[in-house]
Amino acid sequence: MRRYETIVIVDPDLGDNGRTSLFDRVKEIIPQQEGVLIGEDLWGTKKLAYEIKKRPRGYYARFDYCGMGPVVDEIERFFRIDDRVLKYLTVLLAEEADPEAILSEMAVEESADEPVSPGTEATSEPQATSPATEQAPTPEKTTEAAEPATEETNEKE
Repeated sequence: MRRYETIVIVDPDLGDNGRTSLFDRVKEIIPQQEGVLIGEDLWGTKKLAYEIKKRPRGYYARFDYCGMGPVVDEIERFFRIDDRVLKYLTVLLAEEADPEAILSEMAVEESADEPVSPGTEATSEPQATSPATEQAPTPEKTTEAAEPATEETNEKE
């Protein structure tokens, strides 16, 4: 199975019932096409960078799932047909993914995030930061190299 992520922007004027019915339909499509829903993140209403279908704002949601091509085809077909959807984007996260392993990892992370009751010590190991969260060192020599260049141009004039 492959792992996909679909981000969808929905009409912000929809009520909670309209959004939940739309998102429930997506959750139904995935198992129908022999896929596995890993997670759903509702990001809420945000301002768009530019208007889409004359709307300055949109309600963002992200679906993380595993499946094959027919899952993506059916979800995108549903989004194209439905007028409540402003935009959507599907990205392939991994060519080979094991949904059971991903779900078990998520369960372990959730159990590690639970607060520890007073009187018991946490036995979890410190988590290593991912390379994406680490900040790259800022180059200091670029500013030093720029200063002498301006002095040389002043001397030549």
